[in-house]
Formats: sequence, structure tokens, C-alpha cells
Amino acid sequence: MSQQANVYPCPQCGGQLRYDPATQSMKCPYCGAQHAAQPQQAAPQPYAQPQVQQAAPAGVVREIPIEEGMRLAQRGYGTPVSQIECGECGATVTVNPNEQTVKCAFCSSQKVLPREAAGNVITPESLVPFAVDQNGANTKFTEWLAGLWFRPSDLKRMARVHEIGGVYVPFWTFDSMVHSRWTADAGYHYQETEWYTDAQGNRQTRTVTKTRWEPAYGARSDFYDDVIICASKGIPEALVDRFRTWDTKQLIPYQPSYLAGWKAESYAIDLMPGWQKAQDVIATSQRNRCSKDVPGDTQRNLSVNNEFSRVTFKHVLLPVWVAAYRYGGKPYQFLVNGQTGEVVGKAPLSFWKVFFLVLFIAAVVAAVVIATQLRK
Repeated sequence: MSQQANVYPCPQCGGQLRYDPATQSMKCPYCGAQHAAQPQQAAPQPYAQPQVQQAAPAGVVREIPIEEGMRLAQRGYGTPVSQIECGECGATVTVNPNEQTVKCAFCSSQKVLPREAAGNVITPESLVPFAVDQNGANTKFTEWLAGLWFRPSDLKRMARVHEIGGVYVPFWTFDSMVHSRWTADAGYHYQETEWYTDAQGNRQTRTVTKTRWEPAYGARSDFYDDVIICASKGIPEALVDRFRTWDTKQLIPYQPSYLAGWKAESYAIDLMPGWQKAQDVIATSQRNRCSKDVPGDTQRNLSVNNEFSRVTFKHVLLPVWVAAYRYGGKPYQFLVNGQTGEVVGKAPLSFWKVFFLVLFIAAVVAAVVIATQLRK
């Protein structure tokens, strides 16, 4: 499983270079020398182009037609790697050769086993390099912990910030043109005056709103750019979906040198299942858009039929700082967007703090009720 470790040796001292987010360069941790983040040999093209097509210009991130993606995809990471698999959350993480890893980067479990590095994974097309360094991620983590309410008092001690680690997380991005046809019942409100008998037996009039229903139909076409689907198994979907600040315009062509000194998770959701998830996301968005196209004051029985075309994809790696810690025997995670510094996280609740809050609220309500009764 192990391969030669010095993939990017420092020209000055021979140590292994590591990508440094602070300087956006390859940096030697021993002598401090900095070098441009370039591979020592030409980076492999993530996708072999058919002979009838021309290769993409250097430095250009390509969109790959989905019907050709699996056939054209080149495999591997373009650099020697080893892998470990977590027996608890199931994540498969790529590490530097000969690196000794005893904990899972995602759930902090020690049930990790080395495995043969797969050579048939689709090569990433592009990535966003880390822009937030470990000190910045630690600061975000400390601020997040300090701002938590109703959490156990010893949480800060249990969730030690030095355990935070940077991981390149796999994502698929999809572009697609969507043509949607919709049908619905459009409702138009109108007012009528009606008679009624009040409690005293008198005849009165009032204005009531009624709805007239008419059939409606329409169509629209929309283009979706870079619908992001997480392909990770290590990060809970409900947590990573809370990220809102990814900027895919900052993607750069994949180079193996950016993985030097960093972990990278192999995708657990393959291309076509990822595309199915993207279709669900797009369909939800299209339904909302078509709903706004229905005329009238209200609507019912909306039905939308979508046709997808010009579908392309990219396999990308996005940077995430992960603080995986355990409390009460359960794993919890805190994530920092390694591109923008956005934070999301999970933390345990303190039963007693919540209990006393509920007790306090109940006491206040009871006091208000008693005071109201005494005034009567």
C-alpha cells in the first residue's frame, strides 16, 4: 500500500513540500522555502478527449458531457497515495504515503484500517485550494464554542481544537438546461355579499371571498450552473448542505501538488447517483419557479414535467476543516469552509440547562396567570 513518500522534495533541503494556504504556495516545513504550486511533472488530463475533439487549453476547467463522462474519465490521483477506511462512518480517506493515521478525520473513530489505494477513481477535474489556514480554523472553532447556548459546561475541554484537520471533500457539480411544462388550476378571488342571521335574530349582510377555478398551463426554460452535490460519506448530508458560500468560479484545474500534506476523501456517491440527486434539486427549484408562473390569486394541482439537456459535470475537491470530537460516546462535528471561513456544526445539548430553562419559563407563565387572576 505504501509508496515513495518524497513526491515533492524541497530543492533546498530535500524535505517534503506541503501546500500552504497562507501563502498559496508549496512550502517546506523544515527550511521555510516557498515554491509555486506546480506539479514536478505535467499533471495528467482528468479526462482523455476523443480524437475528434481538441484538448482543453491549459488552465481551463472543463465541463464534461455526462453521457461521455464515464467513458472518457481518466483514473487515479496522479500522485502516490495511501488510503484508510473508517469502520464506523465508512469514509475512505486518501493520505500521504507512509502517513500513520490512527483516527478518522470525520468522526474521530479509532476504528480505521489501511486499504489498498484504488486506482480506478475518477480523477478530479478541478479544486478550490485551502485559503483558510489551521490557525484561522481554530479561531472559528473557538468562537463557535463560545457562542453556544445550552451546551454541556465541559464541552470546550472535550472538543480540543488541536484535533481539527483539513480535508479535501469530493463533490460533483452539474450544469443543465431544463425545459419545464406545467399545468395547474388557477384560482381567482372575488367577493360576494351574503345574508346571515346574527345572535339576536337580526338579518345582516357581509362580504365573503370566494374562488373561481380555471385550468392553466405554461412552459419555461432555465439554465442551471454548478449545482453542487456532496459525494462524501464522512460528512453528514444534513450538515454539509448548510454550507452556502462556495464560490465555484474560483475552481482551478486539478494538480496533484495541492494534495501534498493534506487528506482527501474518495467519493462515496458515484456520478450517476449524484446526477439523480442534482435532478431532484433542480426539480424542486423548477416547481417553485413554475408555481410563480401560475396566474391568479391562488393555485392547486400543480404538475411539472422536466426535460434535461446539455448536461455536463465536474468532479471537484472542495476544502473543509473538520473538528471531529466525541461527547458521551457520540461523535459530533464542526466544519469550517476552507475557502470562505463559513462555519457549521453540531453539538450536544445539556439536559440540565434545557430543563432549568423550561422550569424558569413555566414559573414565569404561572406567575403571570396568578397575577392576572388576582386582578380580577
